[in-house]
Amino acid sequence: MKHPLVVNATSKNVQEVVDKLEAILHSKNIQIFARINHSEGARALGLDLQYEEVIIFGDPKVGTYLMQECPALGLELPLKIVVWQAEKTFIGYRDPKLLLAEYEISKHRDIIEKMSVLMANLVHELVAGEH
Repeated sequence: MKHPLVVNATSKNVQEVVDKLEAILHSKNIQIFARINHSEGARALGLDLQYEEVIIFGDPKVGTYLMQECPALGLELPLKIVVWQAEKTFIGYRDPKLLLAEYEISKHRDIIEKMSVLMANLVHELVAGEH
């Protein structure tokens, strides 16, 4: 299946990865808006879904500048990372740089580029020492 995500694998389990991500975000003073356990929601309905969680996070000040330039960008923000279990644990996110063309961001390109670096660095920190 083709999808627009940057995906990395890890030998850690989903909960370990999301717990570590939450700790990293707290250490960087990045606000966590939600942690959504999709598999728990599925089980509550009697459905089966391998372990999957999404963590939603960001900096409202940074996001505000982007939404002032393009209000529709509010659909994409805050940032999100999805972690799911398959044959391994996978960590995925949309590279914020995709938003530059999709939403014709020009005034605050630098913010989007910094967001892209942040996402790559977060995932790198999550899988550090495994490759």
